[in-house]
Amino acid sequence: MSEGELGAGEAPRTGSGRPVRPWSAATVGLLTVFLGGLNISLLVIALPTIRSVFDLSPSAQQWLVSGYFLTFGLTLVPAGRFGDQRGRRNVFVSGITLFVVASMVAGFAPSGKWLIVARLAQGAGVGIALPQVFGTVQRMFSPRARGRPLGLLAAGVSSSRMAGPILGGALVAVGGEQGWRWIFLINVPIGVLVAVFGWRLFPVAERGQRSDLDLVGALLLMCGLGLLWLMQGDQWPGLLRWLLLPAGIAMLVAFVRWERSYSRRGEPIFNLNLFRIRSFALGAFIATFYFAGYDAIFYLMSEYLQQGLGHDELVAGIALMPLALGTVVGSVAAGAKAGQVGRPLITAGLAFAAVGLGILLVADLFLPGPQSPHAATLPLLLAGLGGGLVTAGVGGGLVIAPNQTLALSHVPPAEGGSAGGMLQMGQRFGGGMGVAVIGTALFTSLDRTGDWLLAFRIPMAIIISFLVIAFVAALIDMVSRSRLR
Repeated sequence: MSEGELGAGEAPRTGSGRPVRPWSAATVGLLTVFLGGLNISLLVIALPTIRSVFDLSPSAQQWLVSGYFLTFGLTLVPAGRFGDQRGRRNVFVSGITLFVVASMVAGFAPSGKWLIVARLAQGAGVGIALPQVFGTVQRMFSPRARGRPLGLLAAGVSSSRMAGPILGGALVAVGGEQGWRWIFLINVPIGVLVAVFGWRLFPVAERGQRSDLDLVGALLLMCGLGLLWLMQGDQWPGLLRWLLLPAGIAMLVAFVRWERSYSRRGEPIFNLNLFRIRSFALGAFIATFYFAGYDAIFYLMSEYLQQGLGHDELVAGIALMPLALGTVVGSVAAGAKAGQVGRPLITAGLAFAAVGLGILLVADLFLPGPQSPHAATLPLLLAGLGGGLVTAGVGGGLVIAPNQTLALSHVPPAEGGSAGGMLQMGQRFGGGMGVAVIGTALFTSLDRTGDWLLAFRIPMAIIISFLVIAFVAALIDMVSRSRLR
């Protein structure tokens, strides 16, 4: 336990009274992040089939994808704080149980509305469970040792993105019109397994973890972010949609004021002083914009390959493998070097990611005309996916693991759950924002041009701009740090 134990107090223990084994708990965390990521990539591949079965509107399609990110993101910080204060095992198992039940409802959903509700519940379940994983890693591993377990978790996300498209494509192809239901039902046995191991291996509450919960702060944060999120939907009348912006901002201002007041008499839902830690604030910013591009590229390419070029789900899944495979390799390699190399590694990764997707965009500009869209497939897959997405994938792997490590490096262990929840919330809101913005840009461009080859270029340029914003932030930080030395 010498490598992982932080602090001089009693070592965290499982429900059986035995000391928590850091790597056993990290392995359960690996399965958890794999499950969470799998349910993004599985749905993206099956979405065209689900759309035809339930005759979904473009807004409903985006809610199926981005609604998962919404509830995922909204529950992360409150669940992280709850685990910090009351012990992580029970919270973790409750989240996984909710996820399993929601997956069963989604698998048997009789309509698109039921499916959307189930997806919202799925996201909430993962959002409750995931902060307990990062809080446990923060508690059990020293700052210098966190790079490897965080790299392992990043590789788990990337592995799910690699397995998801192929698995989803195969399930839909074999199951026919009802094959999409199995992309949700497959979660049930995996989720039960994760819940059982979490119950046995995760730490129970330590002494002094029974402080009062900041329920008002949690409600203000969730309402503020939720109102801002709802602006993305096109189902609202114009005036009402723009009234959501000041309402959301007002809620967040009230949250900040409440948290500052509450911190004088208790533990707030989130310690705002963490944003004064430069590494944490910058890490959250980079994560938000990186995942806005990373999650959107899966959505865009799936729509383009299936709807635009006419390929089936399995072919689309195989075509997306280079991105996820590159991220797995990059995550594992970068996790061990995060502490030594730090910000330059992140900056290089973002540069590789932006350049890789730039190659994809340049290749598309020189493709044959829209009269023969299938003629575009081979050069797109070779020059774009085979080259550009592999480069982007490896670049992404260089970003995820070290950014998490650096962002949490100066966070006190007692704040690990809520800090990890806030960092993950930035990633999830970034991913949801990216999918919503890219989906809107794609269908708007398609309505105007009627040409998938032309409509593909604008959202791709937006994705690249997300990565460039994160790259500039990392570069400025790296340059300013070098001048201070």
